[in-house]
Amino acid sequence: MRIAFYSTKPYDRIWFAPLAADYGFEISFIELPCKKETLGLAQGYDAICIFVNDYMDKEMIDCLHTMGVKAILLRSAGFNHVDVRAAQGKLEILRVPSYSPEAVAEFAVTLLLAVNRHIHKAYARTRDFNMSLNGLMGMDLNQKVAGVVGTGKIGQAMIRILQGFGMQILAYDPFPIEGLKVEYVPLEELFRRSDVISLHCPLTAETKNLINRESIAMMKEGVYLINTSRGGLIDSDALIEGLLQKKFGGVGLDVYDEEEGIFYEDCSEDIIEDENLARLMTFPNVIITSHMGFFTMEAMQAIANKTLENAYALERGLPLVNRVQAVVPV
Repeated sequence: MRIAFYSTKPYDRIWFAPLAADYGFEISFIELPCKKETLGLAQGYDAICIFVNDYMDKEMIDCLHTMGVKAILLRSAGFNHVDVRAAQGKLEILRVPSYSPEAVAEFAVTLLLAVNRHIHKAYARTRDFNMSLNGLMGMDLNQKVAGVVGTGKIGQAMIRILQGFGMQILAYDPFPIEGLKVEYVPLEELFRRSDVISLHCPLTAETKNLINRESIAMMKEGVYLINTSRGGLIDSDALIEGLLQKKFGGVGLDVYDEEEGIFYEDCSEDIIEDENLARLMTFPNVIITSHMGFFTMEAMQAIANKTLENAYALERGLPLVNRVQAVVPV
């Protein structure tokens, strides 16, 4: 099998190249993102492999199908960046449903602790030998209420960690997990009662801008909001308004709704034209990281393993257990 591997970073080669050799696959590592303009680089390949900030619309899928490409290998769990319906009957879409839930959950807690205890500000101060504690006061997490939106594998890992802090857990999920030791409540109640809200749900038409002006208005004053899932869950304009109104004690974002061309890239010499992202960076109680919640050795190894297992199953005609299919309305 020949695979065109888009949006390649140095760490991708470390994990994928040796494993591909074991399978006998030929991978062409392409540093460019997958766009209409770069799709021609997939000519002559059996499959392409894309990441979260690549995208695949109907026109691109039709083009791949014409070129004889058989599959889109997603090295991610989410698939909101692919027009799944357009691929039906033309290309297989194979994802990595789980790699390391703990990696993402641990990072979400890291963001919470950092923004709550002002680690980012304290680090910058002490580098200049400013040891003042003014403005660095946080709050105990013990006995506070945490609202976890989405109780899949990552959400469950988050719940276990927060329970270790002695927090009361509220949860929302349209498909509750039986036996999970949390209090499932309607979303509006979770917004009203939570001291900390952490998002662990996929980006769908139903969850787009889940955090908006109306939901922010329901929240407690001084609430902490953490998002390590998908940027589109939050309306950035509404978030900025809430920050200006001092609604939030702190916000930790590992994702952003307009990441393409910025996240995973070195833009330190560029003028950032995204006004919302630039504005968010100015708030002292906001920490933004570069979609790195997944980025552990264990997770990268699991992503490489599962991605190439999917390719192997496709090549050998085995059951495609990680196939993504469009949901047909009843």
